[in-house]
Amino acid sequence: MNQKNLNFSRKDSAKFFRTLNKRVNDYFKENEIDKSGNWKLHLKTIIMFSLYLTPYFLLLTLNFPGWAQLLLTIIMGVGMAGVGMNVMHDANHGSYSSKKWINKVMGSSMYILAGNVYNWQVQHNVLHHTYTNIHGHDEDLEAGRILRFSKHSKWKRFHKYQHWYSVLLYGLLTFNWVLTTDFFQTKRYLARKLSYGKFPSPVKQWSILVITKIIYVSLWIIIPILFFDIVWWKILIGFFIMHYVAGLILSIVFQLAHVVEDTEIFLPDDSGTMKNTWAIHQLFTTVNFSVNNPIVNWYTGGLNHQVEHHIFPNISHIHYKKISEIVKNTTKEFNLPYKEYKTTREAIAAHFRHLREMGQKPATLTA
Repeated sequence: MNQKNLNFSRKDSAKFFRTLNKRVNDYFKENEIDKSGNWKLHLKTIIMFSLYLTPYFLLLTLNFPGWAQLLLTIIMGVGMAGVGMNVMHDANHGSYSSKKWINKVMGSSMYILAGNVYNWQVQHNVLHHTYTNIHGHDEDLEAGRILRFSKHSKWKRFHKYQHWYSVLLYGLLTFNWVLTTDFFQTKRYLARKLSYGKFPSPVKQWSILVITKIIYVSLWIIIPILFFDIVWWKILIGFFIMHYVAGLILSIVFQLAHVVEDTEIFLPDDSGTMKNTWAIHQLFTTVNFSVNNPIVNWYTGGLNHQVEHHIFPNISHIHYKKISEIVKNTTKEFNLPYKEYKTTREAIAAHFRHLREMGQKPATLTA
């Protein structure tokens, strides 16, 4: 992948983004609202961390029957995903707070989710948000050889079953962060000189990565095994279940925004130029879902308002419901797409239909 050779069109004679940006800015000015998070986000932060960490301490200190232990580990997974979507995500976009140090502290919650801040910011903020659904540039479209999300990816025979086996793999997302993903990403991103902001010292980045992994494994596995009266295999099973639940939730929510049948996956032209401006490109590659469901809105941290998030990643998700009408009306005025599914169920069905379609043998291949 070579982002240096890719550019977005600068031709927007209708000035869509300029108009939309002004209207959204006017909304915040007229209502005297800060674009960052407010008390609603702070309360949600407490709830999500409680869901994630309270069961952990209960399991270490109290003796529960097997079914209760299973339930608590599932709740931990739900809380883990909730922290990622609501706290870490906003903070690492710089929208959790107007104060940089608070964003940095809350963004560091990535470390207790088994991830790494540098890697996440490069993959998500730089590669995904800049090059959304551009084959060979957006790493969110890559899943090794085992899943085929794009018609531009190489087809394998086993892909025809991917709409069945994909959901089994989705649950391994955060578990892979613990084991391998972060190490491979750090090596790759440092070699390519990629960063979100100032390029880090390689020695510092590797040190942070190794130290935080050791602390993470110690807190969740080694200390419980050594100092608490819990058999080791229960700890390992609980650890895996927690990660599997969190990984499954995060993967599906992320996929519903971009890897569905109604979004487009692009290639740049021979000169490395995209046909649309960056903002208009986001409208073709991003979709909302279940925006009128208060539970989905609250729990997913606005990730179901992906159109608003991708155009305004510097605005906290707390405000997406309010500005969505501005975005929707402006796209309609400029005759541009505003893609959305009314329910989560419709979005999930669209994702797996897309997987099934991408799993079919391309007509260009011979038998």
